[in-house]
Amino acid sequence: MIDSNLAAVADIDQNLDADNDGVSLKSGQQKIISGRRRVFIRLRMHAEIVRIIFKNYRNFRKSIRLLNMLIDFRKKALGENKVMKYALVDGKYYMGLYTPGFKSAAFEAFILGEANRIMPLGRPVNRFTNILISVTKKCVLKCEHCSEWKTLNEEETLTLDHLKMIVADFQALGVGQIHFSGGEPLQRLDDLLEVLNSIDKKTESWVLTSGHKLSFENAKRLKEAGLTGVVVSIDHFIPALHNRFRGSEKSFLWAQNAVKNAIAANLVTAVSICVTREFISDSNLFSYAKMAKEMGVSYIQLLEPKSVGHYAGKNVELTDEHVKTLDDFFFRMNNDKKYCDFPIVLYHGYYQRRVGCFSAGNRHLFIDADGDIRNCPFCRSKTGNALTGDLPQIIDRMQKAGCPNFKPLTI
Repeated sequence: MIDSNLAAVADIDQNLDADNDGVSLKSGQQKIISGRRRVFIRLRMHAEIVRIIFKNYRNFRKSIRLLNMLIDFRKKALGENKVMKYALVDGKYYMGLYTPGFKSAAFEAFILGEANRIMPLGRPVNRFTNILISVTKKCVLKCEHCSEWKTLNEEETLTLDHLKMIVADFQALGVGQIHFSGGEPLQRLDDLLEVLNSIDKKTESWVLTSGHKLSFENAKRLKEAGLTGVVVSIDHFIPALHNRFRGSEKSFLWAQNAVKNAIAANLVTAVSICVTREFISDSNLFSYAKMAKEMGVSYIQLLEPKSVGHYAGKNVELTDEHVKTLDDFFFRMNNDKKYCDFPIVLYHGYYQRRVGCFSAGNRHLFIDADGDIRNCPFCRSKTGNALTGDLPQIIDRMQKAGCPNFKPLTI
C-alpha cells in the first residue's frame, strides 16, 4: 500500500510544472529550518520574548514568574511536542500557522496578548489570537464536508463596507491574525484586496481557499495588498479522490497550481486536509506528507470531520483509535529527525483534548457570511451579530457559555 501511495505522489510531482501560469516551484523563497540553524533562531526568538516581557512589565521577579508560567502553559498544551523546525518565508520565521512571523510588530503584539492573559498589563493589548471571517457564500465546489452547505451560493449579506467595518472593529479590540474564508473567498477578490489594504500591519492576514482563481497574478496582488499567507485545501494525495471529495474534476489541479503560485509570490503556504475515517492510516498520512513536502509548503493542517453542514446527521466523528493515529503522526512529523525537512504539522485536536478549546471567544471566534458570530465554523449556535455594534457584550456572553465539545480553557 505504501509503495502504491508513493507512486501516486511521484505522479503528482512529475506534473507540478504543468498548467500553472509558467511559474516554477523554485522561484519561491519558502524553506524549512532545522538543525543548528533552528537552534540559533530559537535562541534569538527566546531572547526577543524575554526582551518584550521585561520592556513591558518592568519588574524582574514578575517577569521571571510570567515567563515560567508561559512555559508551563505551553507544556500543558503540547506535552513533549517541541518546536524542532521553523518555516522561513520572505525574511520572517514562523513556528506555527497561528503565530505571527518573527521578527515583526505582530509577533510582539501576540506575545503581549498571551502574557496579558496570565498577568494583566493594565492597558490595551490583543484580545484575540485570530478570528475567521467568511466573506462570501459563493463557491463552485460541492465539498463532502462543507460546514456552510445550507447557505451555499445564496445572496450575499455582507457588503464591502460591512467587511471593512468588521475588520476595523476587531482590530480596535486587538487581533493578531484575520483569516478570510467562504464559500470561496477569491470569488470576491477585488473586495478582498480592498479589505486587506485597510488592515493595520500589526495584524497578519490569511486566505483559506480551494485554490480556485489563485493564479500567480492574483497571488502577487494579494501579497502586495498585505496578505501573509494562504491555506489551500487538499483532501487527498490521489487527485481523483480529492476531486471526488470536492465535487469537481478540476479541483486538484486548481489546488496544486494555487500552492505553486502562492509560494512563488512569497506567501506563507499551508495545505489543509479533512482527515476522515476512511483516510486515516499511517500509509495515507505519510504519503500526504510526502506530497506536501514535494509541493514545498510550510505547513500541513489536520482538521477533524464534524457532523454539521453537509455531514449533518452522519456518523463521521473520529474514534479513539483514529485520534491516536493522528496524535502519533503529529508528534513524529514534528519531532523525529527523519522528518526534519518536512512541513510542520498542526493538529487542533491534540491541544483541545489536553487544555481545552481556544475558540468560543477565548482566543478565536468565527463571523459567518451573514455577520453572525459563532464559536467556530463547526458550532452552529449564534451569539450575536458583528454589525450591531455591541461586540464586547457579545464576546463576553460567548466566552461565559464556552465550547460545548471541549473543557473550558483556564487562561
